[in-house]
Amino acid sequence: MTQLSETIKELIAKARIVSFAEWERSHPKAAIQIFQAADDAFRYLTDEDLQQIQALSPKTSAFLPVAAFLRDHAAEIVDEAREKVLATYPDIIQPGGDLYPPERATSCWRDFWHFLRCITYGIAGQCTDYTSSTGLYYLKLLYQELRVPLDAMILGIETLKISSLKRCLSHQQQDIAPYFNHLITQLAAFKS
Repeated sequence: MTQLSETIKELIAKARIVSFAEWERSHPKAAIQIFQAADDAFRYLTDEDLQQIQALSPKTSAFLPVAAFLRDHAAEIVDEAREKVLATYPDIIQPGGDLYPPERATSCWRDFWHFLRCITYGIAGQCTDYTSSTGLYYLKLLYQELRVPLDAMILGIETLKISSLKRCLSHQQQDIAPYFNHLITQLAAFKS
């Protein structure tokens, strides 16, 4: 596997795209700590986490079942995003392509998994503005440094949205879409 430069390692550490700083107005500290612990461990919220959040913050917990459902179907949703990117950009993983060698493609698919994870935090907390401007700034620098193909990444997140919404009940889709749109908008801004 390709050795990462110190610059890239530093950018990876700083590219934490979720922030719970603004949640203190709408969520108890104990609930925020549960979200933060999950993010610190780079994992989805567990059933136990979701039960605790429900108990601590019942008025903001309407979408907890959706977050759990998306977590439980994350592998399928990410697979669909990967397939869409590869169908749209078939040369992207070939020699000379933006996601070659295979480690680059693997990192991209892992980012899709993490993007969906971050989106589920927003959904579970009913906070569409769940991102950190500082973390996104470092993610932009990281993507520039690594020459990540933004069009493919944005297509991937758009496909995460489509794949997730089609699994949700029709009355939930309109409520859930803004959480995906927020991240799509943030990454699209990297192009300017």
